Amino acid sequence: MDARPAIACIGAGRMGRGIAHSVAYAGHRAVLVDAKSRSEDEFARLSREALAEISGGLASVAALGAFDASAIPAIMARISVCSLTDAARGLAGCEIVFEAVPEVLDAKRDAFALFDAHADDGAILASTTSTILSTDLSGFTTRPQNFLNAHWLNPAFLMPLIELSPTDATDPRTLARLRGLLEAMGKVPIVCKASPGYIVPRIQALAMNEAARLVEEGVASAEDIDKAVTYGFGLRFGVLGLLEFIDWGGGDILYYASNYLRDAFDDDRFKAPEVISQNMKEGRIGLKTGSGFFDYSKIDVEAYRQRRMADFLRALDGAGMTRGPVLDDQ
Repeated sequence: MDARPAIACIGAGRMGRGIAHSVAYAGHRAVLVDAKSRSEDEFARLSREALAEISGGLASVAALGAFDASAIPAIMARISVCSLTDAARGLAGCEIVFEAVPEVLDAKRDAFALFDAHADDGAILASTTSTILSTDLSGFTTRPQNFLNAHWLNPAFLMPLIELSPTDATDPRTLARLRGLLEAMGKVPIVCKASPGYIVPRIQALAMNEAARLVEEGVASAEDIDKAVTYGFGLRFGVLGLLEFIDWGGGDILYYASNYLRDAFDDDRFKAPEVISQNMKEGRIGLKTGSGFFDYSKIDVEAYRQRRMADFLRALDGAGMTRGPVLDDQ
């Protein structure tokens, strides 16, 4: 694979534009392939809108000091938009093809057929679905060995995480190629099995629904609930992952808290999963026992705590919330 292979995206909507922004910024030629049949005037309007949105996004990020705005013309020169009727030319020479059409099976099927008909031999097809299992889509292509899911988070040009979900038919080399390319772009790809909601959507669906229930039950105002998330969840879990945090505080705390909430609400949605109970039985409750979800037996735990505290302080400083001690008692 070339150092910077050309990359196409079937679908010129919000996700496709975000991906084009990301890959062009990283030095790749980016082709947006319109997945809908349109008149010449309609396609010209779509093309103008897509390029204007990408240019505007670049300008916004540059204005915040992320890079020199003088680079925008060179980045935009790498991006082109092609019509459905010109898809063969647009896909030619592209080693990676992302599918970013609406979450409708017929639309996915049509996009996969477009890839099969026109993409180069050996090209990778990666869906960006956040809801449909990669295993359910794999049968839509005649090249299942070259297919996997790559769920980008919005906004695609800012969020580093991408959830990769191969199928049993995916060639391991396909996964390795895409993962390597994304890492070279500065992204953070992770791998997960085909499971409803994958990782981030599954966790955030529970959190968002619980926040909505708090409003519904009158527990607190929407403003205070979001402050709790921003200054509690956001700062804390921007430093420690959820499983790392369980180990940090102790899996026993989660175990007892979950039992209390389950009984208080008479609702099994708060029940701890079996893995928490099993860890309790085995004495694997985190830092205090040397193991939990992670193994701490071979690290300097105190040095690890200090590194994490430094990370917390940097997060607080970034949020403008650090302040010195009050020394005047008056």
